[in-house]
Amino acid sequence: MNSPGFPLARSAPSLLRRLGWRRLGQFLEPFTSVSPAARLIRRSARQQWRLLTVNIATNLLSSISEGGTLGVIFLAVSLISSPNPDHWSRLPVVAQAIRLPVVGNVLQEGINSSSGQGILFVLLIGFALILQVIVALTMYLNSVSAGIIGNRLSAQISTLLHHRTLSFTFSCACRFRVGDLLNYIQTGGSAVSTQISLTNTLLTNLIQLLIYLFILIAISPWLLLVAACMAAFMGALQKQVLPRLRHTSEVMTMIGVEMGSRVTENIQGLRLIHSSGELKNASQSLDSLFQQWLRQADRLSYITNLITPISTILPIFAIAVISTLSLALLHDRQSGVIPSLITFVLALQRMNSRLNTINTIAVGYANNSAAVSRLNAILDDRDKQFVRTGGFPFKTFDREIRLDKVTLRYGPNLAASLDSIDLVIPKGQTIALIGPSGAGKSSLADLLVGLYEPTSGSIRIDGQNLNQMDLATWQQRIGVVSQDTFLMNTTIAGNIAYGQPAATREQIEAAAISAQAANFIHDLPEGYDTLIGERGYRLSGGQRQRISLARAILRNPDLLILDEATSALDTQSERLVQQAIEQFEGHNTVLVIAHRLSTIVGADLICVMDRGQIIERGRHADLITAGGLYTQLWQLQAGESPLHIRN
Repeated sequence: MNSPGFPLARSAPSLLRRLGWRRLGQFLEPFTSVSPAARLIRRSARQQWRLLTVNIATNLLSSISEGGTLGVIFLAVSLISSPNPDHWSRLPVVAQAIRLPVVGNVLQEGINSSSGQGILFVLLIGFALILQVIVALTMYLNSVSAGIIGNRLSAQISTLLHHRTLSFTFSCACRFRVGDLLNYIQTGGSAVSTQISLTNTLLTNLIQLLIYLFILIAISPWLLLVAACMAAFMGALQKQVLPRLRHTSEVMTMIGVEMGSRVTENIQGLRLIHSSGELKNASQSLDSLFQQWLRQADRLSYITNLITPISTILPIFAIAVISTLSLALLHDRQSGVIPSLITFVLALQRMNSRLNTINTIAVGYANNSAAVSRLNAILDDRDKQFVRTGGFPFKTFDREIRLDKVTLRYGPNLAASLDSIDLVIPKGQTIALIGPSGAGKSSLADLLVGLYEPTSGSIRIDGQNLNQMDLATWQQRIGVVSQDTFLMNTTIAGNIAYGQPAATREQIEAAAISAQAANFIHDLPEGYDTLIGERGYRLSGGQRQRISLARAILRNPDLLILDEATSALDTQSERLVQQAIEQFEGHNTVLVIAHRLSTIVGADLICVMDRGQIIERGRHADLITAGGLYTQLWQLQAGESPLHIRN
């Protein structure tokens, strides 16, 4: 190494810092930080250690072969430009190689004869080609291994996010919009895959960049100043551009999430949109969001493509300056001006290509930063609540379900939805809950199902606290039929057998008969194999309700909860559903939340609720005689004048 260049070599680390490479740590932040996404990526990557070993090994072999190619080209050009054997043998690299046992003999013979020099030149070029073949193969293996790692992690994390979403408590999941949850699951895996791919490409280019940098310093540190100025300019450009890229990418991500949520809601609410004449407004609202997204996308395109033309022009100026300066700086080198200049230009061109790739990677990291941030948001446990697991399994209950001083608040600053409820549900009896909207009827049912846990008090089944049971085993023994029936986009048989995969066709048909659904099912073209469409839109409300009831009956549940199951039905559908319910009530434990009092006159116990409390309880005849709220509601529904109106 020339003595004038030695200080520059010693200051190379500080030069790199000044050029802005310290920001590479920021690019790797998702892999080095303690954020949930970073921890998940590292933990998942460790599981792929074999592929990671292949990836790192091919990275190193590719970089070494790339550097070796430039060294061989340097020797070949030196041989052609300086055919004098004495001059060529004095080259440091050749002098060292001549000392080798076999290679040295070949080199010596090639140097000492003109024909041998030609053969040696061809051999050197052939060796350079072999090294480039090795580079190509290792790069292919490197890309394939990185792609496989990314794909596996993408699938693994998408599956994990789906499981995580299902593990949220019902109250926690309800805080999210459906479109947001879908976006988390759909983009989380691709964000990780992109991060893996970018990091692999960054590592490959950094290693090769260091090799080219070493070669350039060895040839002429002063000529390297030209490349340093180019890198400094690109670093300054990145410093201005990257924050704008991140901000624009984050804005685009948020608008995209809003668009996805809006589209999901529009599709789910097609009936409402059509029936309320809001088609135009729904379209205009989405068009407005799309225009906002389009403006940000255009801005991102302007910023992203700014670096490429600049980085394309700079090398041309650099090569022109280098060619001019090389005559003054390299004229006294033993290897001559031409080999050193050609090798330097090749190394510089290759290094510039790596710099351009790293700039592109920086842009990729900035674009992917918003997706990684959203991944952190869904993986952060601090604001999440999860479904309780563990506890002893529920099998059956023999005596009663008892609610003891049960209070429920949906938020610490909200009024109690249920306030000190005491209620006993004996096995085999029908308990009815009635009362005005907001009285707490559905909240009580949600507590029994396990969608929420009491704020205070306890729910005991044969004396065993529900909080100490395996919640899933309890929920599998409950049947729920609500006013808002949800059906899957599958066959009628598949909907009835949901949650009961081992159910036979005979059992499915028997449940349909009990639910008064068999007649209309047989009238369908494909019977039980009829596809019912999204949310069962091909069926009427009464038909959907009877399918839901058949699903509950097939379970033969220990507790059947009917949450205003007939309130939205016409008279004929209500009569059919009510007949099916009455058959079930005689042998099973049923909790009925009713709007029409005529459907619960035969209940073993009627509880009248108001403002989160049970204010009356008894059988129908006793409550009518008491002259309280139940009497008023009964007279209102019977079309008679109430005794008095309660505020």
